[in-house]
Amino acid sequence: MTISVYVPLVVTVLAVLAPRVARQRAPRPAAWSLACAAAVTATGWLGSLALLAFTAFAQIPEVAEEGHWSVAALRTHDPVDLSVAAVSALALAAGLVSLGVASARQVRHLMWARRECGRMPGDTELVVLDDDVPQAFALPGAPGRIVVSRGMLRCLGDAEREALLAHERAHLRGRHHVFQAVWRLAAAVNPLLRPLAEAGAFALERWADEEAAARTGSRTVVARAVGRAALASAAVARPAALAATGGAVPQRVQALLSPPPPPRTLPFAAGAVLLTLCCVSLANAASDSENLVDSAEHACCAAGPHTTGGSSREHVQHGPGLCTGSCGADERNEHGKHRS
Repeated sequence: MTISVYVPLVVTVLAVLAPRVARQRAPRPAAWSLACAAAVTATGWLGSLALLAFTAFAQIPEVAEEGHWSVAALRTHDPVDLSVAAVSALALAAGLVSLGVASARQVRHLMWARRECGRMPGDTELVVLDDDVPQAFALPGAPGRIVVSRGMLRCLGDAEREALLAHERAHLRGRHHVFQAVWRLAAAVNPLLRPLAEAGAFALERWADEEAAARTGSRTVVARAVGRAALASAAVARPAALAATGGAVPQRVQALLSPPPPPRTLPFAAGAVLLTLCCVSLANAASDSENLVDSAEHACCAAGPHTTGGSSREHVQHGPGLCTGSCGADERNEHGKHRS
């Protein structure tokens, strides 16, 4: 447990390098990789902190009494320093509180988007607002809606309008709001994962750009549509939705004016190995922690029938009920077998 419990924490730190690698790869697999990395590392981060914090929590006499294990045995065999366990407990509590707040925000955002979808006029996918303010965005829902203002449509030519709508349809078809939710929740658990959320948002826009280019058959038209839409809506406050003008627009335009990035499997394979190592190490640490508790329970049971030496002192310190329960039941069952 000494090494394996810290491996997920190290992998989380290494995940900070993932955005730099993802920006040079095809956007769709990059977005999936960043989402998997965020989910696995955030889970590993919470799991490692929980295991480290448990070693301190389990040594509380009242907790040990309820669990029927020996505090002295835990203190003897526990490889985690008490100060490390205390800091882990504080970090775990902060992460869980932040996760709860972020989850509430995501639920409110989803409810807002669905409510807005219901308020939009008509029952078609495309909603054209009679508004001179240039704006275009996708609202996730059941089904989702694409919202475009007349002011935005006037800024674009026919081919560029088609590219803009294809971009927004890609957001809805790919359920990109789910990716955003994963990154935001992971960043709430661990602030070190915020670069993954930023890189993920860029990957989603690039993903939609590439799909729009494939639909329209012209990367230049999509680049021109993205640039003109961004310039037209530069002074407009954007809603909390997926918009064609989101992300780093100059980098998106530059990527569209360049050849599509070639598929490369080596970086994704290396990332998969790291994430697998994170999961295996967390499972190994959990198994070691369970064995540690089992040893403490056996030590408690062994101390029960005896009243000499250190065992009797432990009973005096932590109460006579510490080693009762399942151990006592086993002893009564054993006596019953002898009588029969």
